[in-house]
Amino acid sequence: MPRPTSRVLTLLELLQSGGTRTVAELADRLGVEGRTVRRYVNQLIDLDVPVESVRGRYGGYRLAPGYRLPPLMLSDDEALAVLLGLVAGRRAGLTTTERTASETASAKIRRVLPKRIARRLDTLLETLAFTDRPGEFDTPDAGVLLTIADAVRHHRPVSIRYTDRDGRRSERTLHAYGIVTHAGRWYVTGKAAQIGEDRTFRLDRIADARTLPGSFEAPVGPGPAQRVLSGFATAEYRHEVTLRIHGTVEQIRAHLPAGVASLEEDESAAGVDRATERWLRVELRAERLDWLPPVLASLDRPFVIERPGELRDLVIALADRLTSYAAEHDREEPLS
Repeated sequence: MPRPTSRVLTLLELLQSGGTRTVAELADRLGVEGRTVRRYVNQLIDLDVPVESVRGRYGGYRLAPGYRLPPLMLSDDEALAVLLGLVAGRRAGLTTTERTASETASAKIRRVLPKRIARRLDTLLETLAFTDRPGEFDTPDAGVLLTIADAVRHHRPVSIRYTDRDGRRSERTLHAYGIVTHAGRWYVTGKAAQIGEDRTFRLDRIADARTLPGSFEAPVGPGPAQRVLSGFATAEYRHEVTLRIHGTVEQIRAHLPAGVASLEEDESAAGVDRATERWLRVELRAERLDWLPPVLASLDRPFVIERPGELRDLVIALADRLTSYAAEHDREEPLS
């Protein structure tokens, strides 16, 4: 069982994370009763830690504004978790435009680590392998990211200067619902106020962001991540593809995820268990079609191509090539 001193330090860490914490929340996190929480708070106050009591329905405890926290102290596990997060974020492209920030932060943490832990960490990092290439993606400006995050949290409109994929620049007012990371990139999704429709923007293409007066109501329904994936699946591309595939939702989604294709069950399948194989309608948009035949082959499920006819030709061509390769292998002379 944790000692009282350990619990007091844990209470300080919880309060340092910011905001007002209710007595019930603190008691649950510490595994004690409410009166014990109040005793621990008094101990922190005796140590000259300025803990304030907040009255009201959402009252509780918080640290006084402007209080300078003591130097950062991390356990071995915490330091390892932070460093691995910095390395993984940098390799995945999930960093800000200040690319050296994660490197300098890593260096500062490593300098204060015990030599034993530092050596073990170096060994771990030397053995890690990443399938992605570092620096592969453009990354957002830290100021833009933080400004939009604040607008999301407080439901405030935000003005952005945006450059689209064709190089066209514009200034837009956005009611931002959320920030999403997907495939190594940062996105913000929300309603474009000028047209009153949902839009998704790449954060690395936003040159400037500033919060505007006013507020808006967050929409009900799908969360930001689902909105971004749905936007990808329905974006305008050169080819519109409609398929019917016989299988389960899970079988199809394993090869055609929500960010690639939308899936609509046949009306006759209403109420059928998702694990039941049946005909499902799949729709997607793509700039090129050459990647689809191998995906359909890997599904290993019956399918019907409703459109476009060009995709049928590509599937037939792939089948012919595979048949030809297999026949050539059969004609090879056996090795002596």
